[in-house]
Amino acid sequence: MSTTTADELREEVRRRYAESANAVTSGEANPGCGSGSCCGDAASADFGEALYAAEQRGELPQTAVLASLGCVNPTAVADLREGDTVLDLGSGGGIDVILSAKRVGLTGLAYGLDMTDEMLALAQRNAGEAGIRNAIFLKGVIEAVPLPAASVDVVISNCVINLSVDKAAVLLEIGRVLRPGGRIGISDVVAENRLGPDERAERGSFVGCIAGALSQREYVEGLEAAGFEDVSVTFTHEVADGMHGAIVKATKPAQADSGRRELPLVRSNGCC
Repeated sequence: MSTTTADELREEVRRRYAESANAVTSGEANPGCGSGSCCGDAASADFGEALYAAEQRGELPQTAVLASLGCVNPTAVADLREGDTVLDLGSGGGIDVILSAKRVGLTGLAYGLDMTDEMLALAQRNAGEAGIRNAIFLKGVIEAVPLPAASVDVVISNCVINLSVDKAAVLLEIGRVLRPGGRIGISDVVAENRLGPDERAERGSFVGCIAGALSQREYVEGLEAAGFEDVSVTFTHEVADGMHGAIVKATKPAQADSGRRELPLVRSNGCC
């Protein structure tokens, strides 16, 4: 795929999520579904606010809840501890950053990274309304995280890595920013191994979090090639035929391998 096409895909993702952020800000109900975001290709119960417990939703500004477009609740599975530094890749309206900031306490820190100005503005407002003082929102792309190496303890992400145009770069960046012994608790849409790229594309669009999904085997082999251990990809619920919401967990070795290996099985553009 040409660089121009990859740039066009990224711009389409950015535009669709900007539309969702603007819809939330303007007061539209359930703006994500049907507007080209992840839940536009599947039943709304499989994506977004329904994946968070009622008590969690009750702690959050309504606009943070409405802006949730993920496929699993990563804060329910990530091993967050008081004092941790957490990074949320593709933080959107800030729901997972806010929940993470509460979990790690004032001795911890929660970063949110997003490429969409509209989502960043919404997240800043939501964190302020929630009284969160230990959250920092950064503008950037998940293929080039604007943080130093070995600076975070946990990386989370909610249905975003499937939208990347260079998944190999994302996995390497996760390994770079994690401290030795750091861990990941990611939710994503993942395909069954039996489905090839064309079959995944038949089941939904790239911006709908379907066409760009990795297979379970590609995820495991990609993370292992990036130097992670104890890798697991566990399906939680089906969002389309052969496509599942999944929990992805792994650990960076305490004695990290300084070498980088090839990532041959992780499709660079996520869609073809």
